[in-house]
Amino acid sequence: MDGWTIGVIGGSGLYAIDALDEAEWIPVQSPWGVPSDSLLIGRIGGVRFVFLPRHGRGHRLAPGEIDYRANLDVLKRAGCTDVVAVCAVGSLNESLSPGTFVVADQFVDRTVARAGSFFGSGLVAHVSLADPVCGRLSALVADAAESAGATVARGGTYLAIEGPQFSTRAESRLYRGLGCDVIGMTGMPEARLSREAELPYALVAMVTDYDCWRESEDAVELQAILAQLEHNAETARRMIVALAHALPARRPASPIDRALDGAIITAPEARDPARLAMLDAICPRLLGGSR
Repeated sequence: MDGWTIGVIGGSGLYAIDALDEAEWIPVQSPWGVPSDSLLIGRIGGVRFVFLPRHGRGHRLAPGEIDYRANLDVLKRAGCTDVVAVCAVGSLNESLSPGTFVVADQFVDRTVARAGSFFGSGLVAHVSLADPVCGRLSALVADAAESAGATVARGGTYLAIEGPQFSTRAESRLYRGLGCDVIGMTGMPEARLSREAELPYALVAMVTDYDCWRESEDAVELQAILAQLEHNAETARRMIVALAHALPARRPASPIDRALDGAIITAPEARDPARLAMLDAICPRLLGGSR
């Protein structure tokens, strides 16, 4: 596989990419459930992009209602080689002010009610998640964000909460004390599932507010967040264009492309054919095919 097909998962405020040439919304289906929306497929320069609005156009889905497995499955079916996720977050770090783009490199998962794996009964797998993002893709995205005019923090720990409510002040202080840098509701299990799907993943967390740990400030209010979202989303669109122009013509192989090698623990004769069939796009090599 020599070329790039970049899947872009758009977060709050980013529901389309206007710069795509020959763009077309394509309805999609997944054996894992209902994806958030159709896929917007097009090109910027010589790079193919597949865009999926995480919450659906019009922001129809709450974070806990998103079918993350279906979303990653349809991106893989569409031929994506890499995934760039964009999301809105609150800051738990004084130095990460609203408007900053944090290219996260670690996660703390506090979600409790979401399907977090493509594997389970009939086919068990344990992938390594020590380094949950792709360093190569993250660096390319950070460079593109800077080219788009964003203030960029390279690295940071993303704390994922269930939501849809924002944190209490006690929770916000607790998460800050744990060393987390930003807080959001969608980064997990998205990052986990991307690794299981053998898709290199980078997450751009766009800071909208300081959460509620600052005692001298008012609690988080949606209207203030929306105003910052509009500005962040425009910068994110420019970032995607800059990324398209910066990608090398040839995509070198990544170790993440084969993240499932050695991860399957279930004996071949004990594997559930029904679950294997559902994995036809996630890892065709399990079915004897090739990516």
